[in-house]
Amino acid sequence: MSRRTKIVATMGPATDDPKMLDKIIEAGVDVVRINFSHGTAQEHLDRVERLRNRARAHGRQVGVLADLQGPKIRVERFKNGKVVLEEGKPFILDAKLPVDDGDETRVGLSYKTLPEDVKRGDTLLLDDGRIVLWVDQVHGPEIHCRVVVGGILSNRKGINRQGGGLTAPALTDKDREDIKTAAAMQADYVALSFPRSAADVNETRDLLRAAGGYGAIVAKIERAEALPVIEEIIAASDVIMIARGDLGVEIGDAALPPVQKHLIQLARKMNRVVITATQMMESMIENPIPTRAEVFDVANAVLDGTDAVMLSAETAAGKYPVEVIEAMSRVCLEAEKSSEIGLDREMLNRVFSRIDQSIAMAAIWTAYHLKVKAIASLTQTGSTALWMSRLNAGVPIYALTPEVTARNLMTLYREVHPLLMSQTHQDRDVLLWEAEQVLLEQGVVDYGDLIVLTIGEPIGASGGTNTLKIVRVGEHHRPGTLDDRL
Repeated sequence: MSRRTKIVATMGPATDDPKMLDKIIEAGVDVVRINFSHGTAQEHLDRVERLRNRARAHGRQVGVLADLQGPKIRVERFKNGKVVLEEGKPFILDAKLPVDDGDETRVGLSYKTLPEDVKRGDTLLLDDGRIVLWVDQVHGPEIHCRVVVGGILSNRKGINRQGGGLTAPALTDKDREDIKTAAAMQADYVALSFPRSAADVNETRDLLRAAGGYGAIVAKIERAEALPVIEEIIAASDVIMIARGDLGVEIGDAALPPVQKHLIQLARKMNRVVITATQMMESMIENPIPTRAEVFDVANAVLDGTDAVMLSAETAAGKYPVEVIEAMSRVCLEAEKSSEIGLDREMLNRVFSRIDQSIAMAAIWTAYHLKVKAIASLTQTGSTALWMSRLNAGVPIYALTPEVTARNLMTLYREVHPLLMSQTHQDRDVLLWEAEQVLLEQGVVDYGDLIVLTIGEPIGASGGTNTLKIVRVGEHHRPGTLDDRL
């Protein structure tokens, strides 16, 4: 059974060895994530080059997602590397304190204007909520706090304000430089951290295009203030990532599951791709098998319709990068077997203004009711395949494109298997016959199987899918041959 849900794996020291790259490719990774929060530009470029070389050697296409760091608001460093904060004791966040001078009474801040964003009564959550501080008062650059939940606080841990509301801009100067690196590596996706509006997404796209990049834009949903304008952010982006770490800290852990379900449904309804991320199999950083809770977490995201599930430190720095990909793949496959196959009435009753979108929906409807073996979509941009993948018809979609960029983008689409296919012939029937041969060569259909084919005329025109054809594999010879004329 071919897995429909895609797996995104973060590259790092644990995956740098070419032999390890071979193993994670064989294990089934679909897209790799380059985390710009760590490492140098040259290290990132070298990693992507190694990955693509090994993927070509395996005859596989693996997409590349460049993840911008964004305005991470952190404490600075302590003289001794860490301190123990005790409940009820005072502690000061000091924007003017030198970077390395933190101690048991105070610590510096990476985001110098944080004191302007908080007031008495606010709750600050440090280290993903493990440390809780109540703001007593603000004196100039100093935020005087009371420790509500104590513990060990070490260097460079993150800070969130409960309920959101921090004014740090989504794009930093570092991000602007990293966008140029993403363009240089020809990243297929660029992920924007902490967007608050559609304008943040649009600015990222403009900067990427100005740098010569073609990649699609991923909006990472991790700020509470993104939720009231979520439809605007989704509409401006190509993909959303449900980044459950910071988002869960800001909105509260109990609110996170329904928000995740809503975001998956909304993204699919708006014809956007969605990635579910953060702590999906975090125990496998140290352990060779996942916890039962992690298995259920991944399975529920798959059942809800996520396009992809993402691994972070599990593959970047964990002890078992191959095993965690294999475990996630197993869980995805089993969840997909049990997922309800059916066509959403709301989606099917929509009125379409575009011919190509209508053809995509008609192909899914036909494939579902005829129980065909596969859909083959001849596409220039991948849009037709994306629209098809928004409905859960249980039929694999093979997107045949002559465009390398389109093929790379489709590595992230649920249910879609992208393949390169030359489309130089101008005869529609010849191209459809050739598409049938590609599916036979790939071993995904056999003679006698029923398949659905879609194509656009004029041949090679973007956005021109206007034809649907149902064929039984092997019934016809290549158009124009002697046997066909007879």
